[in-house]
Amino acid sequence: PKLRLLACLAGKLELLSEKTNAHSGRIFSVAFSPDGTKIVSGSRDKTIKVWDSGAPRVQNRSSLAKTRLLACLADKLELLSEKTDAHSSNITSLAFSPDGTKIVSGSDDETIKVWDSGVCFALKITPPWPKLTLLACLADALGLLSEKTNAHCYFISSVAFSPDGTKIVSGSHDFTIRVWDLGAPEPSKSPLLGQN
Repeated sequence: PKLRLLACLAGKLELLSEKTNAHSGRIFSVAFSPDGTKIVSGSRDKTIKVWDSGAPRVQNRSSLAKTRLLACLADKLELLSEKTDAHSSNITSLAFSPDGTKIVSGSDDETIKVWDSGVCFALKITPPWPKLTLLACLADALGLLSEKTNAHCYFISSVAFSPDGTKIVSGSHDFTIRVWDLGAPEPSKSPLLGQN
């Protein structure tokens, strides 16, 4: 299994970094944090891992050359935190909340879980590596915030946050889509197509 970070430049995909043996089982889901500094991965090994993407916090395209140079200097795809046995079966879908503070996971165990993504902060390194920034996270990352067992009648294949971060949507092999209020994990009152 490999975890790869790709960039789209001038219509071509260019490999920026790669992490071999990132998990001990097949990787079913990966996602970037909203600011692009972290990547979360979920696997058949029932583990959730959060990685430093190696991407500096640069927003404008005019500094692309500088960004790529800094990314080469940074340690890319370094493990920041992990949660073993996060679910009792394959972790099939993951997503960061819009503010990057939470991660939602869906699994073949029919459970949806919401995790604290961990408090991370940037460490600026002084010369000889000018403007190099590393990302560090506190050790208690991936604490369980909320859980909904039996969220579906069969495998959960997809989860996502709403743009305002207050709801979660899930899709399942049971042909249903369900919307959940993050404050109280019960299906929302709005009926969705295919919902029982």
